Amino acid sequence: MNNDKIEKDKNEYNAKSIQVLEGLEPVRRRPGMYIGGTSLEGLHHLIWEVVNNSVDEAMAGFGKNIVVRLLPEDVVEITDDGRGIPIEKHPQTKKSTLETVLTVLHAGGKFGGSGYKISGGLHGVGVSVVNALSVWFRAEVKREGKIFAMEFERGKSKTKEPQVVGKSQETGTKISFKADPKIFPEIKYSWTKINAYLRQQSYLTKGLSIKIYDERKKGEEQSFGFLFDGGLVSYIKFINRGKEVKNELPFYVEKIVDETLVEVAMQYTGSYKEHIFSFANNIFTPEGGMHESGFRAALTRVINSYARKSGALKEKDDNFTSEDMQEGLTAVISIKLKNPQFEGQTKAKLGNGEARGIVSAVVAEALAEYLEAHPNNAKAIMSKISITAKARIAARAAKDAVIRKGALEGMTLPGKLADCSSRDASQSELYIVEGDSAGGSAKQGRDRKFQAILPLRGKLVNVEKTTLDKVVKSDTLKPIIIALGAGIGETLNLDKLRYHRIIIMADADVDGLHIRTLLLTFFYRYFEELINRGHIYIAQPPLFRIQKGKEVIYVYSEEEKNKLINSFRQKEKNKSFEVKENFQKNENNENENNDEEKIAGVTIQRYKGLGEMNPEQLWETTMDPEKRMMLKVTVEDAEKADQMFETLMGSNVEPRRRFIQTHAKNVKNLDV
Repeated sequence: MNNDKIEKDKNEYNAKSIQVLEGLEPVRRRPGMYIGGTSLEGLHHLIWEVVNNSVDEAMAGFGKNIVVRLLPEDVVEITDDGRGIPIEKHPQTKKSTLETVLTVLHAGGKFGGSGYKISGGLHGVGVSVVNALSVWFRAEVKREGKIFAMEFERGKSKTKEPQVVGKSQETGTKISFKADPKIFPEIKYSWTKINAYLRQQSYLTKGLSIKIYDERKKGEEQSFGFLFDGGLVSYIKFINRGKEVKNELPFYVEKIVDETLVEVAMQYTGSYKEHIFSFANNIFTPEGGMHESGFRAALTRVINSYARKSGALKEKDDNFTSEDMQEGLTAVISIKLKNPQFEGQTKAKLGNGEARGIVSAVVAEALAEYLEAHPNNAKAIMSKISITAKARIAARAAKDAVIRKGALEGMTLPGKLADCSSRDASQSELYIVEGDSAGGSAKQGRDRKFQAILPLRGKLVNVEKTTLDKVVKSDTLKPIIIALGAGIGETLNLDKLRYHRIIIMADADVDGLHIRTLLLTFFYRYFEELINRGHIYIAQPPLFRIQKGKEVIYVYSEEEKNKLINSFRQKEKNKSFEVKENFQKNENNENENNDEEKIAGVTIQRYKGLGEMNPEQLWETTMDPEKRMMLKVTVEDAEKADQMFETLMGSNVEPRRRFIQTHAKNVKNLDV
């Protein structure tokens, strides 16, 4: 590089080169730093931030009611009956406290002082970030016998101070906002997602009433409400609904130690999966932390002590391992403490060292008392863990025998796997395809460089009732395990994963749904980290091929098809317009429509299965990275599949009977 150019650049790098972003401008420039991104997850995070402030008021003992409304034009309104944000002038900013809280990062009542002993707002950026990322934002405060209001546009105040707009003897805060489309490419609030989050918050705060109203579309209004006096016990029962429970009476403890509130509920089921949900100040900590570590330590110690005392373990036996105690365990751990120290911007892990000892001591004492006081429930737990331990020993022996033969070490890949030529896992993808005909089309239509095809043959095993040794011997699941190359169980090593995109491709019918559910449950059981890392996808083949003249359009739902046809009709109002439904031949080799009839206008071909597409169509619609649609599977999706499979294939008959009664009318053709 030219030395004169270097000298010039060096001289120009001075105070003027350093840009200082004032107020909330940093949030608008880098929203991902504050809400994790601008996807739908980030959009919903706006609601969580406001709701969390209201929940903090409830945890502090002020307010028992929260109301969330989804209004037309994507407006969200959240109301609580807490103390109301203070109005008086702030000594540092010389502005009203309301404006300070709403426009200054790291301003709030959660950085010491007496505002909140316990809160989830560690970073103190909550509501001001929502203000910054909204087209408009309005705060109404009931306090001191008056109603104050203040409005903002993209984080900037429209008035110098709060305006008095009415009188009220009540207290509370109402926040209304409209997310900024300049920040969020898609503004679409999920009723299901919001419901799930609010339900969880209600479980974690006993006696807190949360109501949600969806008023976005006239004639389609809906509402829901949550109030759980049972707290975590109610939460445990909700998680385990439809499952075969072992200890009918869930273990529960609530105790305050050194100004730290510990609340834990636990119950065993007949499932093979562990479900542990841990929270610190109502914030979900998916990566656990010290509070979860303390719970596990107490569980292992107390269970082994009781097992020896009760005879479930003999003197010659080794202790139960922590893995033995995980299978079928459902637990919720909630800790509320003064100064939470979270690891990472997303608060995924609790780092407070003192939390481990406090939780461990509380759980150990209460669990020992529970086991002594409820011998039948204790016996059920010991029986579950004993069976798991025996299965672990048997599974290890069987699996070791299989591994010794080289079946899982990738020495020989499955014969039916059409592998890709690339050895770069980050660029490679594996299609798990239902059926030989679809597998054949996929093999012919794929890009051999980076796309591998594994057709499924035979019946998938019921992983809900199958131990690991049987899974690794399964004719349908073993080829998947070998193809992935990462091992399974104790030998699992994702660094050896051969494909970073694993794509389930099944028909869009009842059988296809069943296969997707089976595979999702399999991955959730034994390869959950693949889901957490975003490696699992579901292909989205089209349902219809629509041709108008020379133009060919593929659509993926009945609704999309009807919209397209209606748009064609609007364009062809003054012309003769005819739509021909061109379906494939049925099993009796008879056309459902007269294909010989002359057609004018539009031809619609419905795909009943992947096998009906030729290789070129399958590539163009479902496999071409430039054009295809795919769904990335999240843990939430896998949990839904897990719950559905538990309902349909588990040992508890009553939930299955209710499901069939509810959904039977929606099934038109069911092969038995």
